[in-house]
Amino acid sequence: MQIKTITLALGSNIRGPWGAPDQTMQRVVDELEGLGLLIQAASKVRQTAPLGKVRQPPYLNAVVAITARVPPASLLGALKRLERAAGRRSGPRWGPRPLDIDILTYGGRTNLPQAKRTRQGTLCLPHPNLAMRSFVLDPLAEVAPHWRHPATGLTVRQMQLALSYCRRPRKTRVIPHRVR
Repeated sequence: MQIKTITLALGSNIRGPWGAPDQTMQRVVDELEGLGLLIQAASKVRQTAPLGKVRQPPYLNAVVAITARVPPASLLGALKRLERAAGRRSGPRWGPRPLDIDILTYGGRTNLPQAKRTRQGTLCLPHPNLAMRSFVLDPLAEVAPHWRHPATGLTVRQMQLALSYCRRPRKTRVIPHRVR
């Protein structure tokens, strides 16, 4: 298996076994390295308003770029185990969580579904909602500014601009530290 460059979105907004969200965001980087994943770059942490209708605290969000020699399904399984170790349990969609990890990109792989919705647990690459989320695009621009969406050909900057034209921006505050 070849070494792949992968980007992961990290999020946390409630306390879990690893501590408060800021502590969880720091610990997850160590845990990722403990899995043999090499951290290449990490974005600044951003505090953002949560999605959805569930009342909950703001999220801390960041993106890390890693390199690894692991198949996508194995990586997804390992990340889900990390989320559970950090205290994540089933709950409402877009509800509060001590840790959320999404695989945004995996090398140049593309397997976007034709249907609007997929079965839960299905890995779609690149992440099907990344172009609609400034809390993902902004930190992604820090760690992979030259990345292009394999299906649309758009750069991260072009996706940021498109999003700014079609939606009211979500309130975001950059926290003066990185997850590394």
